Amino acid sequence: MSVSTPDRFTAAPRLLPPELIILAGCVIAILTFGPRSAIGIFQIPILAEYGWGSDIFSFAMALQYLLWGVGQPFAGAMADRYGSARVLTIGLILYGAGLALMSVSSTPLTFTLTSGVLMGFGLSGCSFNLVIGALAKLVPENKRSFAFGAGTAAGSFGQFLFAPITGGMLAGFGWHATILVYGALMILVIPLTKYVSSPPQSDAPKSAAPAQSLAQALGQAFRHRSYVLLVLGFFTCGFQLAFVTIHFQKYVVEAGIPAEAGYWAFALVGICNIFGSLSSGWLGERMPKRYILSFIYFSRAAVTILFIMLPPTAWTAYLFGAFSGFLWLSTVPPTSSLIGIMFGTRYFSTLYGFAFLSHQIGGFAGLILSGWLRESTGSYAAMWWLSIALGVASALINLPIVEKPAVMPAALPA
Repeated sequence: MSVSTPDRFTAAPRLLPPELIILAGCVIAILTFGPRSAIGIFQIPILAEYGWGSDIFSFAMALQYLLWGVGQPFAGAMADRYGSARVLTIGLILYGAGLALMSVSSTPLTFTLTSGVLMGFGLSGCSFNLVIGALAKLVPENKRSFAFGAGTAAGSFGQFLFAPITGGMLAGFGWHATILVYGALMILVIPLTKYVSSPPQSDAPKSAAPAQSLAQALGQAFRHRSYVLLVLGFFTCGFQLAFVTIHFQKYVVEAGIPAEAGYWAFALVGICNIFGSLSSGWLGERMPKRYILSFIYFSRAAVTILFIMLPPTAWTAYLFGAFSGFLWLSTVPPTSSLIGIMFGTRYFSTLYGFAFLSHQIGGFAGLILSGWLRESTGSYAAMWWLSIALGVASALINLPIVEKPAVMPAALPA
């Protein structure tokens, strides 16, 4: 038996400075994640115009989350094999088309097909998860944790930026024009993909170690206890984030808090997550990542308990946004770094894709339950408490993770 190293598959020669690669990845994260993070703000005007219930909007968003997750391992595998730029470009086209066509989707079926199916598959090919895979291959190992944190923070800045922009554009131009502008924006992102273009597998130098096939890598990962625990814990992250992203604004309005407070509270989620993600990436180079993940999930549960127990005011919404933001996507740097430690970078995009699939299945479950519970009980109380329980469970699940390279057979069959 021999121990695999984090770099069984050596990254291709870097023709661009790592700082430029990271910057390009950050800009892509801002412009793709920003409109997606603000999608919940569209719920109120869409329901008002078409007379739908929350369950219809929630189902479309749940399907989007699920297909985003289902498509992620395949998009990751394509990026591992053919390079990231092609996959990112196809994803941006699908994502932009879904946003634009959403503006003319006036029935539940067409709304589900555009905002759910098209956007879901599009996001699987152009979200920051694909950029993370490219950074893992293009950025030196000693800069990866920071790169993951910086990119995640950039996505959060997109959330901070687009939440108030979306609120202002909805008030000034209506939701149809706003979503059309966001669709066109995705096409403008395409030129940036060349700066985070990882090489096709056939163009990258091979290491001296025996080649491992994708099937062997997947088999090894899903027999690896720590990877399975990591993937299970990531389910809760998706469950919590999807629920808050889609339904927080509606919860705020129904609680009697001004809608503007909801926009700015959600913007605080984005700006505070910049510090949370950077801190998570920085700490990941200095302390066990499993402790970081456990702290994040326990803290989310505590923050949620305080929010739902305190009287609903604009200030409680702002505080919830700020503290939740610090914990929002800070799970991504330690999660992605752990996958790199365990299995190296050769199939990183694929293996992270399966972890993200668990995240999105969690989001799907969260949205299906939140829409159904809201319509059947008349409130979101049950969802908040379920989110708290899952947060505690995930905090415990992450503690036994072993942070070292996976053991693999010394000789792999041909």
